[in-house]
Amino acid sequence: MAKILLIEDEASIRRVLVKILSEENKDYEVVEAEDGLAGMERIKNEDFDLVLCDIKMPKMDGVEVLEATKKIKPDVPMVMISGHGDLDTAVNTMKIGAFDYISKPPDLNRLLNTVRNALDRKELVAENTRLKKKVSKNYEMIGESEAIVHIKDMIEKVAHTDARVLVTGPNGTGKELVAHWLHQKSDRSKGPMIEVNCAAIPSELIESELFGHVKGAFTSANKDRAGKFEAANKGTIFLDEIGDMSLSAQAKVLRALQENRISRVGSDKDIKIDVRVIAATNKDLKKEIEDNNFREDLYHRLAVILIEVPALKERKEDIPLLVDHFSKKIAQEQGINEKQFTKEAIDKLQESEWRGNVRELRNVVERLIILGGTEITDEDVELFGSRF
Repeated sequence: MAKILLIEDEASIRRVLVKILSEENKDYEVVEAEDGLAGMERIKNEDFDLVLCDIKMPKMDGVEVLEATKKIKPDVPMVMISGHGDLDTAVNTMKIGAFDYISKPPDLNRLLNTVRNALDRKELVAENTRLKKKVSKNYEMIGESEAIVHIKDMIEKVAHTDARVLVTGPNGTGKELVAHWLHQKSDRSKGPMIEVNCAAIPSELIESELFGHVKGAFTSANKDRAGKFEAANKGTIFLDEIGDMSLSAQAKVLRALQENRISRVGSDKDIKIDVRVIAATNKDLKKEIEDNNFREDLYHRLAVILIEVPALKERKEDIPLLVDHFSKKIAQEQGINEKQFTKEAIDKLQESEWRGNVRELRNVVERLIILGGTEITDEDVELFGSRF
């Protein structure tokens, strides 16, 4: 049921509006307030799906109510009610954040359409917020160790900028999670997040994959094709395992970063791009530079912000939290009851070196949940926890 607050100092208009709204939809619960102060008190203490607010009122006018509401409950849509002389003010309230305005005396169809549209928008905003929280939670790094707290702090500071980020660390530590978390918390979160695994693409195809190609650029180029950089426009491109990229592709990536433009393979035409670049590698790029496998100028372009993700053996205090997180998630995915791990089982898991890092731990937890008893013990870990 949609709960609507009507703030109007003229009792006759309140009665008309309540009657119209109540007859339109039995699921509308309309609450009344006789002036701005009374309305503001209800907004502070109750949750509403929509507020209809007169502009000219004693004690506290509608503009003041709107400004105060936007500070404490910014997601609540407000529709302003304007008299003939308040039209300019009503238009200005849209700039402050009002959803819309209706004039007195209210036109029936306009009123009802405005109310329906405002409630639909409120529901859409709420759903988007829920989805964003769900996505952010899926990509959140689990842990309270000093290293993970430092990474979380870095992400909070860096996410809302366009600074390029280089994420380093061994395989399986969660570098991809860092990249996704940076994107989801950024101002580009509504744009695309395009991932490229540079190690998985043959060197002769990497340039076409990144920058696209035109028809006839090479034997199998049967039509024009956009690349990953174009697909990531207004969003983020994540170049995973960038240490495996060929030198020729590195040169083109460097140009893209320097000039914010790319050209497709086989074309001289430049295409302007607006892309944030996050890169990741498990290699020591400084050593790769010394061995002439990686361009030093590209490294300095990418490594504006460096985030190093530690191996799991360096943050074993996070293992209990990771086990709890994985066991809940796996039980949900498998459609089975969640299983508890004994203290001895956790202790046993903390003794391992975890050469495969967090990825390996997740696999072991899944194996234990599927094959272990109703409670996972240290004996289960001995029996099923081996990585071989």
